[in-house]
Amino acid sequence: MNISNHTPIKTSTLNQPSFETAILGGGCFWCTEAVFLAVRGVQSVESAYAAGNTLNPSYEDICTGTTGHAEVIKIQFDSNIISYEQLLHIFFCTHDATTLNRQGNDIGTQYRSIILTNSDSQAVTAQAIFKQIQAQTTATITTQIKPFSADILYYRAEEYHQNYYAQHPHQGYCSALITPKLTKFKKTMQAFIR
Repeated sequence: MNISNHTPIKTSTLNQPSFETAILGGGCFWCTEAVFLAVRGVQSVESAYAAGNTLNPSYEDICTGTTGHAEVIKIQFDSNIISYEQLLHIFFCTHDATTLNRQGNDIGTQYRSIILTNSDSQAVTAQAIFKQIQAQTTATITTQIKPFSADILYYRAEEYHQNYYAQHPHQGYCSALITPKLTKFKKTMQAFIR
C-alpha cells in the first residue's frame, strides 16, 4: 500500500503530548512489536492476548489456537507526532491482511488481523482505512474491526514476550523473519522512523 500521499509526521509541536492507545493484531506480536517500537511518536508497546474466550490464557494455551485470542500489541502514542490513521497505514503495510488466520508460516486464529478500536473516532478511521485498502486489491481484506469494550478479554503477555526482538535479535525466528521485515520497513518508510 502506498502511504506517500498522506500527511507526513509532525517534526515539532508546541502542544503538550496527547497520548492515545491503539490495539492491533497482525500476526506474531514479536514482529508487530518490533515494527511499532521503531515508529516516531510511539511511547510504548505491550504484547498481549485479546478478543478470545479463555480466561487468563498462557502462551502455551494461545499456541493451541483454541482460546479465540489473537496476539495483539497495545501501542501508546503521541497523536501530536503520529496520528491513528498513520499507525493504521503502517499496520496494513507491514502485514498481509489478505490471509485469514495466517501470517507466513504462522497459522492459527491467534495470528489473525484485528483492530480493536478505543473510541468512535478510531472506529470511523479504521473503517475508512479498511475501505481504502480493500479498494486497492482484488483479494479480500480479512482484518476484523471491533470496539475494545468491557466484554473484550485482554491479557498482557508474559514478561519474556515484552520487547522480545530487542532482547533476542539473533534467535532463529527473529533473525529469519523479524530482522528482514524491520529492515524493509525502515528502508521504505523512513519518514516514520524515530
